[in-house]
Amino acid sequence: MAILGDHHSSAVAFGILGNIVSVLVYFAPLPTFVRIYKEKSTLGFQSVPYNVAFFSAVLWLYYAFLKKNAILLVSINSFGCVIETFYIVTYLYYATKKAKIETARLFCLMNVVTFPIMFALTFFIFQESERTQVVGWTCVAVSVSVFAAPLSIVFQVVQTRSVEYMPFPLSFFLTLSAIMWFAYGLLKRDLCVALPNVIGFFLGLLQMVVYVLFRKQTPQITINNNVVDDRDKFPEHVLTIMVLGTPEVHPIDSKNRGNEMIQLKNTKDEEAADPRDDFVPCSINVEPSPVNLEKD
Repeated sequence: MAILGDHHSSAVAFGILGNIVSVLVYFAPLPTFVRIYKEKSTLGFQSVPYNVAFFSAVLWLYYAFLKKNAILLVSINSFGCVIETFYIVTYLYYATKKAKIETARLFCLMNVVTFPIMFALTFFIFQESERTQVVGWTCVAVSVSVFAAPLSIVFQVVQTRSVEYMPFPLSFFLTLSAIMWFAYGLLKRDLCVALPNVIGFFLGLLQMVVYVLFRKQTPQITINNNVVDDRDKFPEHVLTIMVLGTPEVHPIDSKNRGNEMIQLKNTKDEEAADPRDDFVPCSINVEPSPVNLEKD
């Protein structure tokens, strides 16, 4: 504890607890990458959340080094950089050529272009005290955007009445992490650490409330913006394709799922116009095949 001797004991306690809970949050996407490894495919998932998380961890590391005596911030964000690097490398290994290019482009834009420019500007233009504030408020802006990202999942849960997209343990640990880091920032009188976690707490609480409200609801099936409640109208394997989701830390845009698509066709009359003859996003890797949507 000699290294932490200058820290307030309560701040140290909350910082250590924040490190432990944050590690659990960082491990949350691991089941997704186990699936990617088993399927030898990225299954249509996007790399944006992992690139943003890596960029955020790098920014907080820079801020922690400027603040000095912030070893607890250094430790968790160093771990964040390592685990997000693992996720990104794994994604690149199994991604399609197009996804690899997009991932590499985004990574370079954030970490090879944006961060060095920011480092140069803050280091050579601002004095030491001003530099810390500028970097700190930049970290706040990035963290708020990361915390706000799960709002799209909340809307998705309300629309589909399915909490499969938003597992309760993840929402709980995100909320608990926000509490720990808010207390740490408050005790350290660091507004840049405390403020974004206030927002994170309320958004995590919102997710848990939505989970409780919809956990026993029957999922709704939507085809071309038309909600279908009668599950008996469709074959079981079609419902599985439409409802299946994977718990994920960040929202995933199903509109850009690349090659993981299945074309559902009416085999009785291929020329007839049918609103169900659309491409439906699928989160499992199967070969496209015509499916008869008419009930026998």
